[in-house]
Amino acid sequence: MSLVARHLEAHGMPTVILGSARDVVEHCGVPRFAFTDFPLGNPCGKPYDRAMQRDTVAAALQLFGEARTTLPVPSCWGEDEEWRESYMAFSAADLPELRRMTRQGVDNPNL
Repeated sequence: MSLVARHLEAHGMPTVILGSARDVVEHCGVPRFAFTDFPLGNPCGKPYDRAMQRDTVAAALQLFGEARTTLPVPSCWGEDEEWRESYMAFSAADLPELRRMTRQGVDNPNL
């Protein structure tokens, strides 16, 4: 998305990137970036939390008046930030299930 934003900006269309991978997006040099410190895949907030998502998008939209900036959005994923410790984590006990899923494919309706 960062490269698309740069292309659109070069052709006169302002953009705002909303995301969680700060190092990657800033490395690509997008003009406006609203950074959310949330798990990857959830840049607007928790699923079904409409108020959080609305506030996040509203903060990002304020960037349209800015040039070349990163805005840390002030929302928190939760009262504790323990999600970082367990996000995408697995243990040796998970290996048989992961191997089964790999053999059958995650899109297999018979899982």
